[in-house]
Amino acid sequence: MTSTASSTRSTGSTGRQGLASKFAAEQALTRLLKVEWQVGKTGKLTPVAHMDPVKLAGTTVSRASLHNPDEIARKDIRVGDMVIVQRAGDVIPQILGFVPEKRPKDAKPYKFPEICPVCGSHAVREVNEKTGKVDAVRRCTGGLICAAQRAERLKHFVSRNAFDIEGMGDKVIEEFLKLGFISSPPDIFTLEKRKVKLEELEGWGETSARNLFAAISQRRTIALDRFIFALGIPHIGETNVRLLARAYGSASALREAMRAAGKEEEAHQELMSHDGIGPIVAEAIVDFFGEPHNVEVFDKLLAEVEATPLEAVRQSQVSGKTVVFTGALEKMTREEAKAMAERLGAKVAGSVSKKTDLLIAGPGAGSKLKDAQKHGVEVIDEAEWLRRVGGQIINRLE
Repeated sequence: MTSTASSTRSTGSTGRQGLASKFAAEQALTRLLKVEWQVGKTGKLTPVAHMDPVKLAGTTVSRASLHNPDEIARKDIRVGDMVIVQRAGDVIPQILGFVPEKRPKDAKPYKFPEICPVCGSHAVREVNEKTGKVDAVRRCTGGLICAAQRAERLKHFVSRNAFDIEGMGDKVIEEFLKLGFISSPPDIFTLEKRKVKLEELEGWGETSARNLFAAISQRRTIALDRFIFALGIPHIGETNVRLLARAYGSASALREAMRAAGKEEEAHQELMSHDGIGPIVAEAIVDFFGEPHNVEVFDKLLAEVEATPLEAVRQSQVSGKTVVFTGALEKMTREEAKAMAERLGAKVAGSVSKKTDLLIAGPGAGSKLKDAQKHGVEVIDEAEWLRRVGGQIINRLE
């Protein structure tokens, strides 16, 4: 059954340009048959309503997004309800509500899934880092194995600050996924032993295949912090992975400690005792290692690669200081400079604040230099930085 509203309203001035009118969106009644959950590329679960097909604004509509669990609960929509459907902006179908007198007697409040429909991993509601509030959406915790997330997870895994595998860009990842060559990170390191014939693919040859296998082999040994970062755990950025790498020392020790933190209060308190690890970060990493699918892939990955401990922190003139790098550096890359600073006990920040102790500015320094001047932060160049840290030269990041 469909009813069309035809009221208009004036929006603007009259005169030679005439009246600008808006028509109320057309609405229709139909029955909600079921709710299906789709999993996005970042693990977000989105509920989609399946309805009896109904004509609406010249189009047959049978599905509509319900956005998130809170939206379903707020509108108290239940399977079997007669629902009011509208096309927002005459484009996107949406459910406005239900008709109480037409609700079936056996209709029950909707039970939200706690398991990912794609991979069977736990689906959790995270806490928003900025607001501290529980997010409206649920996310799949099976990041390393969920088919819906594979492409994005693998692209992150081989990215610059993770394993940084040369020649394995986004297009190669997508091609290998489509062909079934890879489905999770450990598969990358078994391509050669599985005798995958890359040279037979269009656009590949013996040289390019050999070069890729060599690039993969070079990453069989990697620093522990980059290994952790490559896992793509939500809320775990470059600063936190270095903190975790130094605190736990090895990949296997981290795994056992995080699994214990999900069961034992003492282990959880130890995790929270590390400066920089708050409740949100702690929950994210405990959720990750609490999912058996992730642990299984983690162990398979460790069977293929070696995650080496970080160098011990040394005392220096910059120990305990917060430093920021900006502009171009000539003697080393930005990543090498950051790694040097951290090994010498400094904390590297991405922006300048009143808590910053030192700004190392190279050619092309911009807003960070202005911020440093505003806050009275000491500014030095690369040469002075190297003098203060003893002119130490570091090897390129492995």
